[in-house]
Amino acid sequence: MDAKRIFDIFFSLTGLFFLSPVFLLVFVLLKRENKGPVFYRQTRVGLNQKCFQLIKFRTMCPGADKMGLLTIGDHDARITRVGCWLRKHKVDELPQLLNILKGEMSFVGPRPEVLKYVEMYDSSQQRVLSVKPGITDWASIKYIDESSLLATADDPESFYIHNVIPSKISQNLEYIDHHNLWIDCKIISYTLKSILLK
Repeated sequence: MDAKRIFDIFFSLTGLFFLSPVFLLVFVLLKRENKGPVFYRQTRVGLNQKCFQLIKFRTMCPGADKMGLLTIGDHDARITRVGCWLRKHKVDELPQLLNILKGEMSFVGPRPEVLKYVEMYDSSQQRVLSVKPGITDWASIKYIDESSLLATADDPESFYIHNVIPSKISQNLEYIDHHNLWIDCKIISYTLKSILLK
């Protein structure tokens, strides 16, 4: 077991223990708001193109993904009132600690994408699938306001496919070629700083 995996197991368990009151609070808030499920599961593509179920707190009305995979702007009509707060503070991402504990994800690594967009990768871009996906990476910091950026585009999905995805992959490949536990800690600290400043 390498240092990165030991780091992931230790801090995912620690996070789940200390954040359990937050999980309980979110559970109560979501159940009070409507009768939908608390957790949202979506199929993402992970290490070596193996699909897994990414877990988040549900922030949209049930069935919202059938109306589009991308979230456009901060006032997407599909987002619930509680969901808006969860997204703003990235609290909706916390259940991915379970994905990390299961070994499907790491704290740091390329954000896992849905199959629809992965199928558009060329042979060089597919190298991002040679490492475990993560909760955060350099691209996540750069595109922390991605939904707002997409809202300014005439065709959000086209802009995402032709501009955002190539930019993210470029940064992810750079990470793959130059990463270690110290850089991971640096990315985590920058991510937390970005969330707090936002």
